Amino acid sequence: MPNPLDTPTSATLTGLAPVIDAGTRILVLGSFPGAASLAAQQYYAHPRNQFWRLISSVIGEDLAALPYAERLPRLLAHHVGLWDVLAACEREGSLDSAIRKPAANDFERLRALCPRLETVGFNGQASGKFAPQFAQHGYRTVVLPSSSPAHMALSFEQKLQVWRQLAVDPGEDRASPVQGSLL
Repeated sequence: MPNPLDTPTSATLTGLAPVIDAGTRILVLGSFPGAASLAAQQYYAHPRNQFWRLISSVIGEDLAALPYAERLPRLLAHHVGLWDVLAACEREGSLDSAIRKPAANDFERLRALCPRLETVGFNGQASGKFAPQFAQHGYRTVVLPSSSPAHMALSFEQKLQVWRQLAVDPGEDRASPVQGSLL
């Protein structure tokens, strides 16, 4: 009979709580927090992750310069929320490719929690696999280049060009950015 102590097992990891409110119009969904984010209990805590620089450029306020506790209310003031597609999983390290036994977040309640939600941005290809499900429910979806330090094929400026699509008003020409009304 095999000894259970000889078999390595991964503990189930639990993600972070959503950062959303009734005014959220844009929701950025990652796949699942990396090890640094889980340890700090902060979204995008790895110092080389470009998320805070990218979203700061999109909304026009330098959130990266603020302490984390001040970033979240400022992000919500710009009607931008954060969450992940996965609520829990097993994973060694931080790579999406190492995720095992994924459990999706409960997005059924999203319409009630965020009645003004229009656009869902997916931070990377792993979370982007959920885009068709959100589009099917009437949300505008944007699959973004990952802000992760593991994905550096594009320069910051190239990533930012795509990330700026988050600020496009879904009710107008999608090629023209909103002039202050959305963010």
